[in-house]
Amino acid sequence: MTNRPKRYTITAALPYANGPLHIGHLAGAYLSSDIYARYLRLLGEDVAFICGSDEHGAAITIQAKKEGTTPQAIVDKYNQNIKETFEKLNVSFDIYHRTSEQIHHQTAQDFFRQLHANGEFTEKTTEQYYDEEHQQFLADRYIKGTCPKCSHDSAYGDQCENCGSTLSPTELINPSSTLSGNKPILKSTTHWFLSLDKHSEWLSKWIDSGILDGVQHHDPKEWKNHVLGQCRSWISDLQPRAMTRDLDWGIDVPQELEGAEGKKLYVWLDAPIGYISATKQWAKDNGKDWELYWKDKDTKLVHFIGKDNIVFHCIIFPAILKSAGDYILPENVPANQFLNLQGDKLSTSRNWAVWAHEYLEDTKDTITNNVDVLRYVLIRNMPEQKDSEFTWENFKELNDTELTAKVANFVNRVIVLANKYYEGIVPTPDTSLSIYSGTEENKSSSYENEIAEIKKIVLQCGKYIEQYEFRNALKTVLDLAAFGNQFLQFNEPWKTVKTDPEAVKVVLNLSLQLVEALSVIIQPFLPQTSERTRSLLNAGALGNGAWNELVEDLKTNKSRIGNGHQINKQFYLFEKIPAEVIDEQIAKLGKTEDGAIVYPEIKEEASFDDFMKMDIRTGTIVEAEKVPKAKKLLKLKVDIGMEERTVVSGIAEFYQPEDIVGQQVLILVNLAPRKLRGVLSEGMVLMAENEKGELAFVSPQAGFGNGFTVR
Repeated sequence: MTNRPKRYTITAALPYANGPLHIGHLAGAYLSSDIYARYLRLLGEDVAFICGSDEHGAAITIQAKKEGTTPQAIVDKYNQNIKETFEKLNVSFDIYHRTSEQIHHQTAQDFFRQLHANGEFTEKTTEQYYDEEHQQFLADRYIKGTCPKCSHDSAYGDQCENCGSTLSPTELINPSSTLSGNKPILKSTTHWFLSLDKHSEWLSKWIDSGILDGVQHHDPKEWKNHVLGQCRSWISDLQPRAMTRDLDWGIDVPQELEGAEGKKLYVWLDAPIGYISATKQWAKDNGKDWELYWKDKDTKLVHFIGKDNIVFHCIIFPAILKSAGDYILPENVPANQFLNLQGDKLSTSRNWAVWAHEYLEDTKDTITNNVDVLRYVLIRNMPEQKDSEFTWENFKELNDTELTAKVANFVNRVIVLANKYYEGIVPTPDTSLSIYSGTEENKSSSYENEIAEIKKIVLQCGKYIEQYEFRNALKTVLDLAAFGNQFLQFNEPWKTVKTDPEAVKVVLNLSLQLVEALSVIIQPFLPQTSERTRSLLNAGALGNGAWNELVEDLKTNKSRIGNGHQINKQFYLFEKIPAEVIDEQIAKLGKTEDGAIVYPEIKEEASFDDFMKMDIRTGTIVEAEKVPKAKKLLKLKVDIGMEERTVVSGIAEFYQPEDIVGQQVLILVNLAPRKLRGVLSEGMVLMAENEKGELAFVSPQAGFGNGFTVR
């Protein structure tokens, strides 16, 4: 990174305080932001790493209704749970705040006032969904229906969590109220709308070219393709968006404004301003000027989020910031995609998730250094450019074959040999002696050349971090351990200690320097392992600037662990995980704490007339083939008696085409046709899904004819 800014403001998406954290959250925004913040501190940079609980919006009130309590009780409960989990996972926020704090309410209302004074709002009376039974307007999250983009049947009124599309409630097919299950009616209400459409020109230029107000603000080539793609698709049709809601939970619209009674701020106006109010509180607590971190042009702002928040952080929040005055805009929004679990999408409703706080409690006595094992596996599988997957089998494999067999093995060998041959005293080397290289060529080398190899790996690690390529960066840490293992193996000090003791001093001294370098560059990823490694070396804690100091010392061949320094006795950084520990974790998926299966919630009540609209018939699959470039889709031809129908079905992960020809099925034949991957699908084959996400055909009795109705 050249031309470094004076300071960095790093934000991680504010988690909703309506439930605990799972591994999808960690892989989405929090580990990547923590790596970046920790690395910058090791460079000696001025960093404000900001996060906090998002405690407003309909998601909170929905959870309160589920648990039979108040919204305040919900946010108090889950804010504490989330905060403690982050602390145990060593996520190094400078502040973890709450949007329920008074400083946030004041800040958000001041933003609203400023936008209002600047003429950014238009008051509009529109028709919005209203639940007649509960006598209230429905916020976006109180409306569910079928997504018009992917046909997922549980999309919310603001977003489909299946495909990530941003929606408006009126776009949903067959909308229903989550309060009563009834179809809502449209009723007039007045709100303040942010005129996003008038910002489309500068937003488009800023995103596509990086130019803002005639100045090069950022390099769009450094932004992820899926971030740019989603922004471009959305910005082409920007429409005014309501910034207020009819709710009884949230931040009041400033009451001096006419018509403000009963109105709350839209959560996506309220929540990102939480980054600013949290910075204000942090600055107040630490004698800093918060405005430098949000208004100074020499500050770099980076938002770490999941892909479902791209639109809000790249379009809506920048429009709000620019409209409010002299705020800086993000120079990058390195959003990650989604993490899947054991071959299926994470699902909190059916407990198909690994809850971070439960993992930490379950494994504290059975997995050595369990915090860093989880961090390591999630970073190695981080969904940086596309969806990725976490499996418990891979969790064990990475721990056993990489952390234990490579990282821990190398460090342990060095500490054991240094204690065995020199009683833990760092030997003084004759650096003029030849040794064998730790590279694969296994050629004659020198102390200086080996230090240069270490420096090259360290620099490459830093380069990857600055490019937000955290998986690659972590791999260089593994490369450094592998280099050390090869260096020991090629030089075989256990064989030459009697025949060439001076060479062994060079080998062990250099190995200890390598362990010290490892303890520095592993810190952003596995902070507990860094601390434990430095304890083995009897070295001090890492301070701000330690990475820069390491690079400078490597450039000059300066020993980081001095000659004559006393190290400590060995202990294991990691150990292999017993198979039964993994089996227990797999067995928990899809079950409650008492072992019962978590069944999907029964959907909203449907009338007999609703059911009679569906034309479900018996049929037989006569042809089946894979849809090109679609991992989950099969193209089926189904005989329904009077004709054959083409149906695209998402069952390819569970069935091979050749195995299902002749399979009898039930098919919904009056579903509106739609194209999927270029194939017109003319119905839907009915499938059953169990707690593991596995699919099975729903079939009529063997030998039953085709084309007959289900009633």
